[in-house]
Amino acid sequence: MKKLVLSTIAALGALATALPAAAQELTFWSWRQEDKAQYEKFIDAFEAKNPGITVKFEAFEATNYNTILSTALAGGSGPDVMFARAYGGLETVASGGYLLPLDKDNVPALANFAPAALAAESMRSDKTTYAVPFASQTMLVIYNKDVFEKNGISEPQTWDELVQASEKLKAAGVMPFANGTATAWQNEVVVGGIASTIMGRAFYDDLMSGKADFTDKRYVEALTKLKEISKYFPDGFIGLDYASAQQLFSSGMAGMFVGGSYELSNLKKQNPDIKLGIFATPGLKAEDEKLVAQYFDGGYAVNAKTANKEAALKFVNFLASQEFGQMFADGLNNISAVPGVTFKNELLGEVAELNKHSIPYIMLVHFRYGEPSGSVLLQSEIQKLLSDKATPEEVGKNLTTGLANWYAPFKK
Repeated sequence: MKKLVLSTIAALGALATALPAAAQELTFWSWRQEDKAQYEKFIDAFEAKNPGITVKFEAFEATNYNTILSTALAGGSGPDVMFARAYGGLETVASGGYLLPLDKDNVPALANFAPAALAAESMRSDKTTYAVPFASQTMLVIYNKDVFEKNGISEPQTWDELVQASEKLKAAGVMPFANGTATAWQNEVVVGGIASTIMGRAFYDDLMSGKADFTDKRYVEALTKLKEISKYFPDGFIGLDYASAQQLFSSGMAGMFVGGSYELSNLKKQNPDIKLGIFATPGLKAEDEKLVAQYFDGGYAVNAKTANKEAALKFVNFLASQEFGQMFADGLNNISAVPGVTFKNELLGEVAELNKHSIPYIMLVHFRYGEPSGSVLLQSEIQKLLSDKATPEEVGKNLTTGLANWYAPFKK
């Protein structure tokens, strides 16, 4: 009998060793509903290499995502892994203790990420990183190559050449720019895409060091030029929303569109035949450094209270890998934040080159950490500027005064 019991125990032990570990299902939340099919392909690749772990991707409407996520986390639940906003949006969640700190010990690949990318997903107070950066976005000018070629226009190298190109398109019955300002956040986009070169890198450096504020003549001049070029926006552009502006450009009715690098894929979906080009808005002189505005667009974070910590970290390490970064760039036609990624898409390669001459997308990167938000202020003030209800000088003063409510360097 004793031998039988021992042999039975040994057999059960062998069987237990042979059986796979209990399956773990991770929930993965996102605001990118439009990317659901592609993320499911990414997840398939992860699951194939990690049997026993499954990932359920759930996407929510973008404008409600922050509220849904914060409510779930505050209630002690929420997803195992989640899309997290960057900059001020990250701090809102991370400061509540809802996210697992990430470092080179639990996610070794983070050691290779660019410092600016990591800063976007870190608390300013203690530099703790809480998410793996997933993409960067760049504000620039997108143009229709066929429209430019038909009208004998080359990429402008000076501000005067940009004005001349706009005049030429207008004379030919083509809208020079498709942009409108009825969708508030688009007002911030046109500042980043048009005014960055004019305000210049030296202004940005002085702003960050506390030597300048938004009343600085360099910033005021940049807004003056933005106001000048807005006469080439569509008639009634003050009431033109984002979706309509996209359609004007993708249909070929307009030659240029000021937007983010995220537009490239969207515009091709709207019109697969359109031939796109991009450029950084030029300065007053040809030798001026042409600048684009860049920011990092969120990251992948782990719930601090997840019951599946080991599996969640395995998944996040996959999301931090060059293998995933390459799939992300190829599958979503977007600029992955993962170091070492190459771009099969020619336009993405051009964006990566333009990013070598960039300044941060100022309000999003630096001034969304208090109330009133710099982005909210800027969007409102640019609407006033472009509808002749404020001067560039007044806009600069109002931005500085508004931010002085919480931004110490502006307090006098």
